[in-house]
Amino acid sequence: MKDYNLGIIGLGGMGNWHRELINEGGWFGGLKFEGGGIEHLKVAGSFDIKPERQAFAKEHGLKPYNSMEELLADPKIDIVLVSTPNDLHKPLVIRALEAGKNVVSEKPATLGSGDFQQMIDASVKAGKVFTVHQNRRWDEDFLTVKKIYEQNLLGQIFRIESRVHGSRGIPGDWRALPEHGGGMVLDWGVHTLDQALQMIPGRVKKVYATFTYITNELVEDGFSAELTFENGLAFLVEVGTSNFINLPRWYVLGRDGTAQVDDFSVKGKMVRITDWNKNDAVPIKTAAGLTKTMAPRTKDTIKEEPLPVVKSDIRDFYRNILATIEGKEKLKVSLDSVMRNMKLMEAVFRSAKSGKPETFE
Repeated sequence: MKDYNLGIIGLGGMGNWHRELINEGGWFGGLKFEGGGIEHLKVAGSFDIKPERQAFAKEHGLKPYNSMEELLADPKIDIVLVSTPNDLHKPLVIRALEAGKNVVSEKPATLGSGDFQQMIDASVKAGKVFTVHQNRRWDEDFLTVKKIYEQNLLGQIFRIESRVHGSRGIPGDWRALPEHGGGMVLDWGVHTLDQALQMIPGRVKKVYATFTYITNELVEDGFSAELTFENGLAFLVEVGTSNFINLPRWYVLGRDGTAQVDDFSVKGKMVRITDWNKNDAVPIKTAAGLTKTMAPRTKDTIKEEPLPVVKSDIRDFYRNILATIEGKEKLKVSLDSVMRNMKLMEAVFRSAKSGKPETFE
């Protein structure tokens, strides 16, 4: 494999995350990935409209281009990462493709499916690789729940709940403004909805969504969306920014057990039934009476087990891009899958606006 140079347009927080991952190896769990950066790939330069980020680039061994045009004109740059506010993704991606560069766009790819189709068309015309940084397909909490589903570890799974909670409200920068593509659907829903589509095979028949506007009146600072898949499974996706007590990251219900993933570090457990024949229970007393229905199972009929944690390496995202450029692999984040997720987010917006369930696929 040949060596490739990457140029970053927008060296903010996420842009610098890519620099660290590629050149230094990035971080996981407070420790750097073993093996350092990504072989055959180097962040060579960047352009940012803020002088302090230009100075930061120089301090960290990057070439601070004087303009985006200068970066795009440099024949040494093979791949361009667009890491800017959401509304700028489309025009910058298209300009980079037209300049003959392979392109990675930060998520969301853009603000709507129509705009995204124009970006796809531009990549086809240019004959260059184009993909979107749907990095949370590599999250280990997601991959662990995906394994539980695919291996039927809880029997028939009928409900999955995915939650991301914070307590600082919506960010006060461009993410709080609709004209820049702000709001939690495009910020976090782009990940959690995508994870649902990646985990469950088959079509989504129905979408019902509600929004909250607790800390911002212009864009949603939280949302809840329930997806009904054609196999009957209900998949709840919830994002909140005013939650001072977080609910579990994942809660999975199956006929034969339940799994709970507490957080991104994949702490949690599975509880599975061991004996369906012993189904009796001792009633418990509440303040106003007895209940046998809600009494806990006896310990001899259930077993608590650790989660089947799946390990991953986010560097595989870029390794796949390099292999795709060389014709050795297909994109792991395909444009078709990104388009499907884009259209699902649009269905979420329509449902929240109408107050009614939305037919999807």
